[in-house]
Amino acid sequence: MSGITRFALSASWVVPVEPEGVVLKDHSVVIEQDRIVEILPTTELDQRYPGIATESLDGHALLPGLINMHAHSAMTLMRGLADDLQLSVWLNDHIWPAEQRWMGPEYVHDGTQLAVLEYLRGGITLFNDNYFFPDVTAAVTSQSGMRACIGLPVINFPTVWAQNTDEYFARGLEVHQAFKGEQLISTAFAPHAPYSVDNDSFLRIRKLAEEMDVPIHLHLLETAGEIADSERDYGLKPLARMQQLNLLDTRLLAVHMTALNDADIETVARHGVNVVHCPESNLKLASGICPVAKLIAAGVNVSVGTDGAASNNDLDLLGEIRTAALLAKGFSGDPEAVPASAALAMITINAARALGMEAQLGSLLPGKQADICAIDLSAPETQPIHNVISHLVYATSRQQVQHVWVAGRRLLKNREPLTLDVDEIVSNARSWQKRVGKNHASKAAG
Repeated sequence: MSGITRFALSASWVVPVEPEGVVLKDHSVVIEQDRIVEILPTTELDQRYPGIATESLDGHALLPGLINMHAHSAMTLMRGLADDLQLSVWLNDHIWPAEQRWMGPEYVHDGTQLAVLEYLRGGITLFNDNYFFPDVTAAVTSQSGMRACIGLPVINFPTVWAQNTDEYFARGLEVHQAFKGEQLISTAFAPHAPYSVDNDSFLRIRKLAEEMDVPIHLHLLETAGEIADSERDYGLKPLARMQQLNLLDTRLLAVHMTALNDADIETVARHGVNVVHCPESNLKLASGICPVAKLIAAGVNVSVGTDGAASNNDLDLLGEIRTAALLAKGFSGDPEAVPASAALAMITINAARALGMEAQLGSLLPGKQADICAIDLSAPETQPIHNVISHLVYATSRQQVQHVWVAGRRLLKNREPLTLDVDEIVSNARSWQKRVGKNHASKAAG
């Protein structure tokens, strides 16, 4: 349907996400240019829109494009490089040395392309990224036709991206300005963590984020050890320190949040902080478990991210919400905690709300952007279909994602990307495997 400005997608089920839990059987989504015009019963389509170009997707469910709220996209090239380690050992002895050795524009370009391919084939249409060379990540994303919120990194030690704090801010602001007019690209400040960013930098970020009206994307309370270190270095727990710096508000995207007590949850809820849950990465690194059921009960907006492929090791959001829902039930002892519809909201409307984009994204409603993924539920593994939303969370594989549209433009057709060269991307990844893997193996042996 290339070049057609108005068309319809007719599916066995439409899952609009808003209202929560609703499933529309045998409905069509009418799209004009980049927006949804109407959702109506397919039996009424010809009468309302005679002659409209229509694609029939029998056995498919249409739902909003999925939103990955925490990613280090280029780290796909470190997938499986250093597994089964504690976070501090993983970072200090393996990941940061490898980044110092290999990270640069070519690395970020090839790693981001690999991630974008994986995102699209998993139904993801927007990712919230936090990595170095954000200009490269933004360019790759823009060329692919995907959406991204690009993190502007700040960390208190030199890297190949920036040598000092002033350079981090200067280069980040350049990226923000360069992509300011892009429809599909937004930005956020991405200070690494309380233990790697000083107070002066946080105050500067707060001021600029307010002026630029962008979020602040921060690893926070990822481990219990982070609390003791903060009390030693600052005389305050990390959350109290962020509160003292006036960083606790709706602009903050607090990632991980595994080391929360009940008083912390009340503080987070009172200030409107958005929590980003990364269950599989946290489990793999044994960093702790975010108390999602308590956060939701307190009224906190919770979304979900995959984290990077170096610590997950995939970028599978459907798998992530299955883990999130099951973990919440097991951790809370309540089988009713995080039902399927709430889990699906975490990677759609909750994520859009966290980014301040809920008026445009996160649900299938007239007037919103036509970011849509189509999932084929006709496979034997998803039969019989008693409850579509339950299937999407508890039974569906990302391999069942067949088609993806972003702003009305089709980017994935029958699982084949239309804007990416798969052979080239895989070839590049294998080239990095030889370089990075060989070097890492020799260092480990030494």
